[in-house]
Amino acid sequence: MLEKVLSRDNLMAALKRVEANRGAAGIDGVSTEQLRDYLRQHWATIRSQIEKGTYKPSPVRRVEIPKPDGGIRLLGIPTVVDRFIQQAILQVLTPIFDPEFSDSSFGFRPGRRAHSAVRKAQQYINEGFRYVVDIDLEKFFDRVNHDILMSRVARKVKDKRLLKLIRAYLQSGVMVNGVCVTTEEGTPQGGPLSPLLANILLDDLDKELEKKGDTVSAAMRTTATSTSAPNVRVNV
Repeated sequence: MLEKVLSRDNLMAALKRVEANRGAAGIDGVSTEQLRDYLRQHWATIRSQIEKGTYKPSPVRRVEIPKPDGGIRLLGIPTVVDRFIQQAILQVLTPIFDPEFSDSSFGFRPGRRAHSAVRKAQQYINEGFRYVVDIDLEKFFDRVNHDILMSRVARKVKDKRLLKLIRAYLQSGVMVNGVCVTTEEGTPQGGPLSPLLANILLDDLDKELEKKGDTVSAAMRTTATSTSAPNVRVNV
């Protein structure tokens, strides 16, 4: 599977996506505009390290975003090179995991968005449902257990090299005031891979809600943007 991640077509698609998304630079200061030139100089070495299992992602840059209801949301901005690699991984994993996600899950999935969840809620209202349970998984992204998450990923990913690379991203650390702080849990919001990993972990909860039958007639989950509640399930 790592070969698919590192295939030329997949890498070119990942490069174009990262360039199109733009975004801030990571701790090394390299911008998306500089990414191609950087890869021309360093990609052979980076690729070799990935294949040998010795590649170490850079720590993410800590960014604090004010929340509308008070408090702050912590984001982790990877370097553009790590965003490029994460995007390449995402493009290979999405077709494997996404088709089996709950039909009631709308967050960060191809062809789905919050507006789709709103239309679904309106459909339930028109069908006569009147009770709503709103669940906010507070600090979800900050508290993800790495071992549990990786066990879920390993259900479908058997390539140990790719699993090692994904775990390396989970444990890459966070740069805070010039000091690298280790990350023993959580999946930092800000990288391309984080939303898919969150959906992989939350899929068990989605499926459990669906098993409730008459108790839970419908379960909808939206993974919101980085400036609002991280994960919401709406049981109608």
